[in-house]
Amino acid sequence: MRVPEVLSRLKQIVKDWVKKITCLRGYSDRMVGDANAVIFTFGSYQLGVHGPETDIDTLCIGPSYVSREEDFFYVLHNILAEMEEITELQPVPDAHIPVMKFKFDGISIDLLYASISLLVVPNNLDISNISVLYNIDEPTVRSLNGCRVVDQILKLVPNVEHFRTTLWCLKFWAKRHGIYSNVTGFLGGVNWALLVARVCQLYPNANPSMLVSRFFRVYTLWRWPNPVMLCEIEDGELGFSIWDPCKNPRDRNHIMPIITPAYPCMNSSYNVSASTLWVMMEQFQFGKMICEDIELNKARWSALFEPYHFFGSYKNYLQVDIVAANLDDFRAWKGWVESRFRQLTLMIERDTSGRLQSHPHPHNFVDSSKQFPNSAFFMGLQRKKGEVIQSGQQFDLRGPVDKFRHQIFSYLFWKPGMEISVNHIHRKKIPSYVFSEGSKKSQHPRIISQLLADKTSQESGVDFVVRTC
Repeated sequence: MRVPEVLSRLKQIVKDWVKKITCLRGYSDRMVGDANAVIFTFGSYQLGVHGPETDIDTLCIGPSYVSREEDFFYVLHNILAEMEEITELQPVPDAHIPVMKFKFDGISIDLLYASISLLVVPNNLDISNISVLYNIDEPTVRSLNGCRVVDQILKLVPNVEHFRTTLWCLKFWAKRHGIYSNVTGFLGGVNWALLVARVCQLYPNANPSMLVSRFFRVYTLWRWPNPVMLCEIEDGELGFSIWDPCKNPRDRNHIMPIITPAYPCMNSSYNVSASTLWVMMEQFQFGKMICEDIELNKARWSALFEPYHFFGSYKNYLQVDIVAANLDDFRAWKGWVESRFRQLTLMIERDTSGRLQSHPHPHNFVDSSKQFPNSAFFMGLQRKKGEVIQSGQQFDLRGPVDKFRHQIFSYLFWKPGMEISVNHIHRKKIPSYVFSEGSKKSQHPRIISQLLADKTSQESGVDFVVRTC
């Protein structure tokens, strides 16, 4: 089943679900007949840059009397759970933006829900109209904002086709370089879209190849935490909190603010840490160098998209292994650990006063030789550039590792068999199952040699101690 067909089926499912809730609430037959829910898409699919493996971000909008907690995450969840077409159903009600994840005939869906202050939701609902924000709570605003932001981006770029082509290239580049992941503290789809859109505004007549090159020039010189904005921040009359470091103390801690253009304007990159910003700035610099070589005919465009050699770039790594008793438990356990993995980065930064930087790999790896469900997450470790450390000095990471493990085991739905271990390993001890065919192939020779030279000079004489039990 193709995406349009899946979305059409999903629209009918949520419409039937709302009619069922309306009937259970005791409303009249006329109200049941008029009851409605609508589906909007946003993210990569709506921007026109999605691929076959991309999750389809969808938003269901229902009437005021259909709740998220009881009706969406309980009644609709149970309806979906009984359908043969639905697999890997995973509700995440406590996320910053509550979501229900599942596969519909093999197509990955992230489904959000927003209950707006209407008794009947019209099929032609204008989500860009500020009236949809009347009398709703903050989680609902965040759910609605995904669609509203995409609408604004497409209105604010000077050439939509050039924007889409450039965004597709840079998303592919970011994935190849391991910095496409909001959950691990890098940037997700909306962040990349906003960064590219700003470059398109700065160079309205540039073609995509020039925009890619200008992207790296602009963001290697960008003075963070100065925010990236597509338009002025609008302070609306509805009273919702907007990004404002002058008024909101928590906004002052944001180190790479990328501001959404739809009211209420928010920082879409609040997950970025000092360590992940350092990694991204390093990759931007490499991208700039390769583009300069391309302009001088010293390299081809293919050099830009060579995968980053993560497992050859550090001397020290943390390996986080997780297991569970069965596949269903493992799926839930893995989702929980993934959602907390970036906290380990923050804990290491705090415990070492920023002297040690970490580079979390955005993907996990499976040891297929084991009979039980398992995954391993990895994190490269490196002392901060310019940090003077005496030969043989140790970074004792037992404190942050113990705190991380304690936080992981606070999982409310923990079951026997759900386990986690954290180990310090050297580059030479990286397990073979992380290396797919061709993954050890070097990047552009000049770039990778400079990277390894820089890291070797920074790593000399540095040891790490990690307690794993």
